[in-house]
Amino acid sequence: MPPTVAVVGGGISGLAACYHLVRAPRPPKVVLLEASGRFGGWLQSTRSPEGAVFEHGPRGVRPAGPAGAQTLHMVSELGLAGDILAVPREHPAARNRFLYLGGALHPLPSGLGGLLRAVPPFSRALLWSALRDLLTPAGTAPDESAHGFAQRRFGPEVAELAVDSLCRGVFAGDSRALSVRSCFPALFQAERQRGSVLLGLALPHGGGGGAGPEAGLARRARAERWSQWSLRGGMESLARALVAFVSPRGAELRCHTPLTHLCHRRGQWQLTVPGATLTADHVISALPASALARALPPEAEPLARELGAIPAASVAVVNLQYEGAALPVTGFGHLVPSSEDPALLGIVYDSVAFPEHDGTPATPGAASLRLTVMLGGAWFQQSFGDPALVAPELLLSRARAAVSDHLGLAGTPRNAIVSVQQDCIPQYTLGHWERLERIQRFLKEQQLPLSLVGASYSGVSVNDCIASARAAVGRILGSPPEP
Repeated sequence: MPPTVAVVGGGISGLAACYHLVRAPRPPKVVLLEASGRFGGWLQSTRSPEGAVFEHGPRGVRPAGPAGAQTLHMVSELGLAGDILAVPREHPAARNRFLYLGGALHPLPSGLGGLLRAVPPFSRALLWSALRDLLTPAGTAPDESAHGFAQRRFGPEVAELAVDSLCRGVFAGDSRALSVRSCFPALFQAERQRGSVLLGLALPHGGGGGAGPEAGLARRARAERWSQWSLRGGMESLARALVAFVSPRGAELRCHTPLTHLCHRRGQWQLTVPGATLTADHVISALPASALARALPPEAEPLARELGAIPAASVAVVNLQYEGAALPVTGFGHLVPSSEDPALLGIVYDSVAFPEHDGTPATPGAASLRLTVMLGGAWFQQSFGDPALVAPELLLSRARAAVSDHLGLAGTPRNAIVSVQQDCIPQYTLGHWERLERIQRFLKEQQLPLSLVGASYSGVSVNDCIASARAAVGRILGSPPEP
């Protein structure tokens, strides 16, 4: 009999784990347990009756690097290549990003102009920040906050404006609490290897090997210079395609099946779910770290303590669609530094990147404009109170006020959807890397056949989640999954 692998958590990480398990030459028996009534986790897309697509989670994926190439290979295997919507690097949605500061939108500097002269909101040319990085000795601390790192290497303005906003845009987090080593490993390693972030990023370093020869969609993405991509049916269609792929290949998928308790006895896992107990030889947890911590037995208390200490931020996602409205600028969107408005993380101009998702306008020929306002993050509690109790009307009015103040859009939106995504983005705080080492040491010392995948550990992007699942399956099977 083949061994049984139980995958707990049916988001993109758990589905990707199932995908790689069922494609193995000798696949194990695969059981996927999902607490909610749907698969896909934070990949959530809504289609309006007019055909407009609204994303309540990730809205695009970057094709770069080995992980980006592997995701594209999966997309191709799932038969979704024809549904790809690609944004090339020359597109305004790839080139133009803005900061909202002092009541005005400012384009983020790009090209030589922004390097050689002062471009608001920065008071000095960024050349001075670059020179500071080249002349500043490498740090020696094993970890540092993203804010502290940026201030030391590039100066206070880059830390207060650019890196503060970047952390809010990527992690919905506070740059003063987030770890540069865990959140931005490329920057941390660049400084360690070359003594300068800019030199480290510009010069090649050892450890190559790369991702092997590119094929199919990855080669096309490079040739066409994609910046990001989405799918015609929205990002949730990736989850639906994974379900359709793994189900006929023997994976048993169960919704409404929360894991309440997990214990390891006589070489096997016992998984307690409502009304039943399942056994498995190996468990892949794609749950948020804190959710797994609550299911562990008393003897795994050291592990539960470490997992429970990985925090997560909640984000209110407000999708708005206006008819006959136009943006004052064109680009991907704008971020808001915490010094300007802690509650408002930023606004994404969805129609610029993916006009194919705009649907049919109510008035023929009228322009349609979709926006997403992101609220809360690390500032949710202080701005709006308990994410589980906040009134959607409060969030909607806050979002509408923001697009009116920032973009001059004062009309009534044709569509408005408010989603509160509780604890959706893990926060890699200072010392996160040491916590991961202690977690892995416990699993090894206790010889527990338990694999941890997903956004709680080593990257929050869609690509990171898929890559972590693929790597875990490779370790279980004793060889990397086929590409």
